Amino acid sequence: MQKKLILITNDDGYNSNGINELIKIARSFGDVLVVAPDGARSAQSSALTVALPVTYTEISNREHFRIIACSGTPADCVKLVFSKQLPGIERDPDIVLSGINHGSNASINVIYSGTMGAAIEGALYHKSSIGFSLCNHDNDADFSKTLPFFSKIIEHVIANGLPKGVCLNVNAPVGEILGMKVCRQSLGSWRNEFMASPTPYNKDCYWMVGEFINDEPEATDTDEWALTNGFISIQPVQTDMTDYMAIKKLNFDNQNTIFNA
Repeated sequence: MQKKLILITNDDGYNSNGINELIKIARSFGDVLVVAPDGARSAQSSALTVALPVTYTEISNREHFRIIACSGTPADCVKLVFSKQLPGIERDPDIVLSGINHGSNASINVIYSGTMGAAIEGALYHKSSIGFSLCNHDNDADFSKTLPFFSKIIEHVIANGLPKGVCLNVNAPVGEILGMKVCRQSLGSWRNEFMASPTPYNKDCYWMVGEFINDEPEATDTDEWALTNGFISIQPVQTDMTDYMAIKKLNFDNQNTIFNA
């Protein structure tokens, strides 16, 4: 039987600590193809490179394990593989894994995340895809406590698959982990997002900073609650962004037709 082909990417760069930890556990499940950005591409969401060409560098090519660094975004990396333009890539990956991200991608962060942008791109190709994150931004973050849990999630998804157009947003807390919870995205927002800084040209520039606010701290069925209470959060994310309840509310003439201005 042909081994599973596992595509791994991220938004922290092909040589980050997190992606190397993900590679370790993924190799036990099949052949691993790493196509990841050549440097940090955080907060790129599903951005694509359209005004410049995308280039790549072969970092390593061994039996059952290959690493390619890409000049583009995380979503570019996934598209490049599925386009089969890269030499030696002759079949689609069976599963797409993104991460392990240095920092949380829970709540509203799923929208901004390059890690999740790659996972969503995999789901658009109808492949089971998972984005993994640890709530620790340190370059030398300790991922050891998360790995047995992440391995179980990968094993489950390989065995059972995911619904078409659905990927998983998996986030792990720092410290001891009590278990895993499937939960919904918490309502949250960022405040005070920019800090002004003077320049020598008598004109301010602005640094992205910000403070995350959980808008429903009392809710116990959210990813933020799970992480705060020591659980890994598993949030199903769908590529169909339609709000079906809103369709009914926007039915201006009860016939689902375009209304006149």
